[in-house]
Amino acid sequence: MFACIHAPGNLPLLVECAGHFSPLIEETSPDTVVFDVRGLQRIHGDPEQIADAIRRRIGIKEAAVAIARNPDAAVHAARGFHGVTVNACLDSLPLHLLRGSPDFARNMDAWGIRTFGELAALPPLGIAARLGDEGVYLQRLATGTVQRQLRLRVDPMEFRDKRELEDSIDLLEPLLLLLSQMLGDVCERLRYHGRATNQIRLRMKLERAEDHTLVLNLPVPTLNTRVMLKLLQLEMNEHAPSAPVEKIFLELEPADPRTTQHGLFLPSGPEPEKLEITLARIRLLVGAENVGAPELLDTHRPDAVRMTALAQAKNSYPPLRPAFALRRFRPAPSAQVWCEDRGKPLRIASSVGSGAILACAGPWSSSGDWWTNAAWSRQEWDVEVQAIGVARISQDVARRRWFVEGSYD
Repeated sequence: MFACIHAPGNLPLLVECAGHFSPLIEETSPDTVVFDVRGLQRIHGDPEQIADAIRRRIGIKEAAVAIARNPDAAVHAARGFHGVTVNACLDSLPLHLLRGSPDFARNMDAWGIRTFGELAALPPLGIAARLGDEGVYLQRLATGTVQRQLRLRVDPMEFRDKRELEDSIDLLEPLLLLLSQMLGDVCERLRYHGRATNQIRLRMKLERAEDHTLVLNLPVPTLNTRVMLKLLQLEMNEHAPSAPVEKIFLELEPADPRTTQHGLFLPSGPEPEKLEITLARIRLLVGAENVGAPELLDTHRPDAVRMTALAQAKNSYPPLRPAFALRRFRPAPSAQVWCEDRGKPLRIASSVGSGAILACAGPWSSSGDWWTNAAWSRQEWDVEVQAIGVARISQDVARRRWFVEGSYD
């Protein structure tokens, strides 16, 4: 048994009403919903009583409610009859309710067919020969014999919560207590759907100030509310709201839960959740830009790296197996270099070593970022000095300063 509600212009209200009677709902059109009402006899009684209960629940005078043995028959009855109908005969309904193609409508008009009953009375073989599959299907709709499953509506998986406070909060402890309750509620919904979260989005509406927004990316999907609350606490210790909080909006991004397979003979590493808390504490001490994994930038500038989150870090260059290694100095000591007229270095003085340059190779010039204020240009030489050995020296062309980059092993 299927029920249909037809009322123009208020689809959310129709869905809400249908959801009161059944979780199996199809949004047939913006003004029509159909849903499964099998098993409601024990609650509301016979089909007429079920239809009356639906009509009272919807509360719209113009709404039409129909109950039939299949979804399409219920839809056509609700669209074609006013008020409440139960297992109504469809023969008197106008043919345009079938919503066939223009060719089908022209053929029906030429044949003088105007109602469901007139179409149902035609011989099926003749319909199949002249109108094909569409005609056969529409004739079965007119007879009310099409059986199909509902095209169930799926609620968007949004896991969020909001709280509007009676009194604004300006202390961290009561704010964290409220966030703990909200995290618990949203995580419980995630657990019910078999999901976890890998991102926390928190927005707080402040009193006479701009909204305060926090976004935390978790290293692995989790449902551990204690870990999430601790990360929020550490973040707000560093970036506290600038005014009392009036509203809180919390949203968790759903993700597939993490599955791990531990080996019997492999050492177990630290839990990712505990590691993230430790990293958050380190970020508070040394700054977020100094914590993570170094990633090589796409530039020829030496030592051009940036720190990225450990979960996002990737090896951007293949491992090398050098036969001749340069041992770099950090930081590179400055040097004084004497050159001949054509720029070839002749002698060097530095804290690493000093003396005449016995042999040299170069220069290798490089530059970049000329379109920004951080433009750079440099020249590098490989030199041999008795006190140092074979070394790499470089010149900052813009500042005309020399450095000893390192020595070769």
